[in-house]
Formats: sequence, structure tokens, C-alpha cells
Amino acid sequence: MLASVSGLDQVTLSAMAGHQLPWVSLLVPFWLVAVFVKMEEGTWKEVFEVWPATLCAGGSFALMQYFASSTNQFHLMTDVVSGVFSVICTALFLRFVWHPKTRFLLKTEREALAKAGKAAAVTTDRSTWKYSYSVGETIYAWLPWTILIICCAVWGMPAWKSYLNTLFAGVTFKTTLLGSPFTGTLSLPAWDMPALHNLVQRTPPVVSASAKPEAARFVINWLSAAGTGVFVAAILSGLVLKLSATQWKDAVVRTGRRMATPVVVIALVLGLGFLTRYSGTDAVLGLAFTGAGVLYPFFAAYLGWLGVFLTGSDTASNALFGSLQRITAQQLHLNEILIVATNSTGGVMGKMIDAQSIMVACAACYDDPHERAHALGPIFRKVFWYSIAGAAVIGVIAMLQAYVFPGSIPIPPLPK
Repeated sequence: MLASVSGLDQVTLSAMAGHQLPWVSLLVPFWLVAVFVKMEEGTWKEVFEVWPATLCAGGSFALMQYFASSTNQFHLMTDVVSGVFSVICTALFLRFVWHPKTRFLLKTEREALAKAGKAAAVTTDRSTWKYSYSVGETIYAWLPWTILIICCAVWGMPAWKSYLNTLFAGVTFKTTLLGSPFTGTLSLPAWDMPALHNLVQRTPPVVSASAKPEAARFVINWLSAAGTGVFVAAILSGLVLKLSATQWKDAVVRTGRRMATPVVVIALVLGLGFLTRYSGTDAVLGLAFTGAGVLYPFFAAYLGWLGVFLTGSDTASNALFGSLQRITAQQLHLNEILIVATNSTGGVMGKMIDAQSIMVACAACYDDPHERAHALGPIFRKVFWYSIAGAAVIGVIAMLQAYVFPGSIPIPPLPK
């Protein structure tokens, strides 16, 4: 999406992101462990006790992220490949190289041991603890996650998307819906939004003078959408796990109940994102950032962050601000590849405060309906400053790459 709206080379933008995010990826595992331990009223000593494991997890992810992001073969699956590589490296490291001397105990576990008059430290020595599952059982337990990775990777392949979008190309239709054209094929129907399609015109400096009116077409890519891949993974996982008819029914009913509120929130947030776009609010905010001058590389990250916060999607943020970022870079004589890619990497940090993401997490993690319904606000308030800090880290990296280490910016290929 970022490449299409900015007109810059896709692999080069991916490589640029791969030169920024590994520094954050290196930090994230330790960051998460520290937050978790302190939330459970642990000590900094307990945080640093597992630093070799967090370094292995973050370092292996960062190295593969740096490598995969700049390759034609893997750049569209960078985080999937990096995640798998990190899991394997960390598992092998903990199994054969190093493991912590004690197991961290939750606050409730420490309190229970204290009441029983027992020591609060639990050893991880292999002589006192034995893994109770076979290799086959372990692999079988990991199968759903493996299936999900494969499906996400396949649905992310442009060739597969193109195949699905043209699968029923021979079945066409042409009608109207609410007085607006509703046409296309069975695999890719499209509806022109009434009273909006091609009626909004953006002008310079937000877009080029030759820009066409804003299209407002709802393309229903129901086969090639990422969610379809996740749905297929869920079906395949159920078959592999040999769910009974009762278990299938229970899974579908519970999922439906849990997702009822998140679906409404997602629809509202998406609506807000489109309202922001077609009302011109995003352009006004973007133009306000251009006043930062030489500090703009830092604030370019926050523009992407703002886009994800408003729309709930890094893709949508790139669609909103990708072109504007390039135009601003040209006006301020900054490297276009750096500034445009920073829109996406900064946007990553806005994902943790996106209402859609939080609602889906609540649906997945909370069993109690009342607790689930009231968790959104507290979680948002808890992670907001982490999100701000994360975007600031990306902004600092962008500033350093713009003025101190310009050699870290990849050079796009010459036009053919």
C-alpha cells in the first residue's frame, strides 16, 4: 500500500523499515518481561535474571528482520519469517545453552507459598523438574499455530491474492444498491459509495496537481482478505485437533458471543478512519507536522502513529499519509525513502492503542463478560505512554538516519 500511494519501490521501502525496526525488536522482549515482572511486584533483579533469553529472542528476530526485509522472496512475510526464526532460536538456546536458575512466581503464587511457610524461589534444575510431554505431543500442540503461520504467509503472497480475486471472474453482475453502482465478479464485487464516490477532490500540496478525485469504492475481496486466511486456519486447526460436533458448536458460539462487541467497535473505528480521510482532517494534521522543519523525521513517525490510532490499521495509515509524507520530504529536501518508510514504522507503535486491537485482545483473553466489556479503557490508559515512547524511539532512529547515518538508507533501483 505504501509503495502504491507514494510511487516508491516496494522492496526499498521494506528494506528501509528493516533498517529501523530491528533496534526496537531487540528491545521489545526485555521491555515486555520488565513490564510483566513489575506488574507482578517482582524486582529488577528478577527482570535482569533472564536477560540472556530476551537478548536471544530479540536478537534473532532483529537479525532475520534485517535480512528478510530487503529480499524479494521474503519482504512481504518479514515478521512471519522472523517470528518463526526467533521461536526456534530461543527454544534451542533455553534447551541446550542456558536457562534461568529459578522460575519467576506470580504474586498469587508467592503469597500461597508464604502462607504455607515455603521458600519463594522455585528452581528450574532438571534434576527436580521433568518435561512431561513427548516430542510428538509437543509438535501436535503447536500445529494450530503452524497452520496459522502457513495460511497467513500464503494469503500474503501477491500471486495467491491475484488468483483468488480472479477465481470466479467468469461470473459477473451489474446492478445498483441504494442508487449507486454495485458491479464486479463473484470473487471481487465492488460498490461505489453513494453521494461520496469521486466527489472529494484533494489539492496541492497534499497531492499532486494532476491527482484524481478521491474514489470511495468498497471492494469486497472476501476470498483474498487476510481474515479469510485466518478463518481457513481455524477450520483446518479444528480438523487437525479432531474436534467433536459439540466442540465445534461450542467454539463457534463462544467466538460469536465474544466477538459481538469487538465487531461493532471495529466497524465504528473504520468508519471514523474514512470520515477522517474524506473530510480532509488527516491532510490538515499532516500539513501541521510539516512546520517541524529539520525535526520532521522525528515527527514523521508520529504522523504514521496518528494514522494507525485513527484508522486502526498500518495499511490504512499508509494509504492516508504515504503520499503526503513523500511530498513533505521533497519540500524539506529530506530523503523520500526514509520519510515514507518512517510513516509505516512509526505506525507500528500506534497499534497497541488502536481500539480494534485492544477489543480483539479483550475478546480473546477475558472469560468473564463484564470484565471483558470494561477492560478497554484501563488497557488503553496503561499502554498509551508505552505507545508514545515507542513512536519516539522510531523518531529518534529516523533523525539519526537522516543526519548522522545517511548511509543506512537503502538506494532504490534505477528506473527501467
